[in-house]
Amino acid sequence: MLPTPKAPATAPPPAPPAAWSGAADAALAQAGQGASLSAWWQRFGDERLVGLIEQALRVNHTVAGARAALLQARATRDAAAAGLGVNVSLSASAQQNKVGTTAATETYNAGFTAAWEPDVFGLRRNALAAGEAELRASEVSLADVQLAVAAEVALDYIALRGAQARLAIARDNLANQLETLQITDWRVQAGALTALEGEQARAASEQAAAQLPPLATSAAQLAHALALLCGATPEAMAALLTQPAAVPQAGAELVLSLPADTLRQRPDVRAAEHRLNAALARVSQADAARYPAFRLEGSIGLRGLGIGSSNGTDLLRALLASVTGQAFDGGAARAQVRLQQGVLAQSEAAYRGVVLTALQEVEDALSAIGGERERLRRLGNAADAAGNAALLARQRYSSGLVDFQTVLETQRSLYASQDGVASTAAALSADHVRLYKALGGGWTPDSVADGATAGGAAANVAGAGAAKSANAGAASTPVAPVSAASTSRVSP
Repeated sequence: MLPTPKAPATAPPPAPPAAWSGAADAALAQAGQGASLSAWWQRFGDERLVGLIEQALRVNHTVAGARAALLQARATRDAAAAGLGVNVSLSASAQQNKVGTTAATETYNAGFTAAWEPDVFGLRRNALAAGEAELRASEVSLADVQLAVAAEVALDYIALRGAQARLAIARDNLANQLETLQITDWRVQAGALTALEGEQARAASEQAAAQLPPLATSAAQLAHALALLCGATPEAMAALLTQPAAVPQAGAELVLSLPADTLRQRPDVRAAEHRLNAALARVSQADAARYPAFRLEGSIGLRGLGIGSSNGTDLLRALLASVTGQAFDGGAARAQVRLQQGVLAQSEAAYRGVVLTALQEVEDALSAIGGERERLRRLGNAADAAGNAALLARQRYSSGLVDFQTVLETQRSLYASQDGVASTAAALSADHVRLYKALGGGWTPDSVADGATAGGAAANVAGAGAAKSANAGAASTPVAPVSAASTSRVSP
């Protein structure tokens, strides 16, 4: 006989670092024991944002689809569990026979049959283990969908408030340009300026007015996107968000979990680990299918010839033991094992990729926060200076002490600085949302300390590669986490 094919062993994902390299640049500290990221959206101090996220988690169609997938996974697991028990069936029948002129005869049968298939080689146990792992993957996938929806609502809401803030700045800029145009027209009429300065002022005011429609369109489209996420109509959402409000800002103290905790609490990492365990169980299941199956079946019943018949009833008993196995299948069973080993190798690669992506996303968000904070500080200083310069230029222009180009340049500088402050403030808030999402959101220190078997993010899957060979009767071996694991959920 040919040896059972083995899948090549693969390298484990890298161990998580002791601390985030970007934390110092972002001026952030690691989270303490009291830190919590459950309902992280409440840290922005915006009741409207909190209400929208809670509404989306209740009615969003993507979340509803994930819940339906969870029900399917639970049913699949339950069906696999039922296969390990005894199958009992009841039967009853009545029959009447009449031939020619003879008297009709009636026959009655009643009984039950019990059948059991001993799981000698682990076929059903591994099917149950795979179903259980897939159920756990569906549970954390639901949490992943909830986290993604909450983050998307927060990002769209922040972008909407940012667009509204920029729209207000653009309107102020237009008002300043119109005021300058009026002064310029007066001075042209008085002969102090030429028609050239008048046309330049008019062009500047039209350019300022042209900034309004794109910003208004962006705000409207973001409201429509929020309506879709929250299961509302565009009209209802537009009415809810018409009144401008400040861009929500994260609290001064940002919660930052340790890298190892982040990898344990991220739903996508836990889901990838559960899928890896499911694939490992499927390999063992496919190998167990190559071996004989045993079945024990017994039945007991009564048979009588009509009610009240003098012949009475007979007690029927039967016991059957059988063994079935594939004598020759052309290598189909071994091919199925190799197929499942290929699926396992894919799951391992996907798991390593998810771990590396998780580390990258956190570091990217930390770098972005550090950069945006510095940019916002510089732009704030520039906006203050530009505001003073624009005020002085308008005053001196009214008195004829400076030319029109000086006024035009200071107003452009002021608008650019103020618009940059508004857009950077929104970008900084969005970076905080991305950081909370990258950290896994919805976690608490208790759930990190208390978990059972969820995602040790730097799990040593090299051992799983060695265990991929299908051994008769061997149950699947779950991926071993490198440290205590936990199961956490996004708070609805």
